[in-house]
Amino acid sequence: MPLPPRWPKYRHRPEPPSTPVTDDVIRAERLRGSWLLISFLALFAAAAAGLTIGPADIGARAAIVEVLDHLPFLRVDSGLSTIQRNIVWEVRAPRVALGLLVGSALALAGGSYQAVFRNPLADPYLLGTAAGAGLGATLAIVSDVGDGVGALDPVPLSAFAGAITAVALTWGLGAAGDSRRSPASLLLAGVAVAAFLTAMQTYVLQRNVDTIREVYQWILGRLNIASWESVVVLLPYVVVSAAVILTYARVLDVMSVGDAEATTLGIRPGRTRAIIVVAATLATAAAVAASGLIAFVGLIVPHTVRLLFGTSNRVVLPLSAILGAAFLVAVDLVARTISSPAEIPIGVVTAVFGAPFFIVVLRSSRRFLA
Repeated sequence: MPLPPRWPKYRHRPEPPSTPVTDDVIRAERLRGSWLLISFLALFAAAAAGLTIGPADIGARAAIVEVLDHLPFLRVDSGLSTIQRNIVWEVRAPRVALGLLVGSALALAGGSYQAVFRNPLADPYLLGTAAGAGLGATLAIVSDVGDGVGALDPVPLSAFAGAITAVALTWGLGAAGDSRRSPASLLLAGVAVAAFLTAMQTYVLQRNVDTIREVYQWILGRLNIASWESVVVLLPYVVVSAAVILTYARVLDVMSVGDAEATTLGIRPGRTRAIIVVAATLATAAAVAASGLIAFVGLIVPHTVRLLFGTSNRVVLPLSAILGAAFLVAVDLVARTISSPAEIPIGVVTAVFGAPFFIVVLRSSRRFLA
């Protein structure tokens, strides 16, 4: 019996064929270190500008030293007067800190929503969070139970409760037509819940015309009432939500191929989707309760990061959190200085500059990635 022909010998093992997904992930991993450094530098620059720029002339070095002086076991002299110290620590520092937390929470939530729903147009208000928070705050304002100042004021607490209730309604409604709660069913449920709650808010405002101005001041977003109390209340929500979302970044990369394929790899898409939605909703609801409704941050920042650095969530999510914080502090700086001494609502500034910024980044990213 003749022997079978011998297979040709290969001096080197052939490389597996590359795919767009693997190439994208490899490229993102290679850029991670340098772009993380640049992101942190942008974050530091935005925070330093927020502490420095204002009606009172205070140098950047002195402002930063004054903040460092309040850290435990660190005592340094900034050389500022008592009034200047109070301006830096009691007025500017909590506003910058709150802006960092809110921007980070909204951008991270937006990035996780875009990943879990596989929709680049998803944002933190997708499941009715904004409508629920708006209705809750409106009911508290028209009832005259609080003025919206302070983290434990009834207005932000009602906004938080309204946001959580809206997402719970969306989650329950999403199971009515699809027990698996697929992304499409949740998106449709979110649109229905948001429309219903917005109609209720409009009705309440129509019955209480004298409170429209106060309600719209809250809806358009604000950081001018920031305090260390609101920072301390918001911080645990952002830290816990960020820890959960970043832990599932690798799982979200796998889920991007589809629920059926992810299931064959041992992942439970429904359970993962529920965990991500809960974590992102808690961060969004807490941010909205602290600062009002600030649009575009959760849409622009993660989508811009994805356009520039690829689709790997292990890169998109942490970069979104860092750059989202820097972006909101920079926008707040524009809002409070462009028409000084008056202030423009920060939500107006993000809406005005959001679309042009997105178009510029889209065109430049095409040239960069070509």
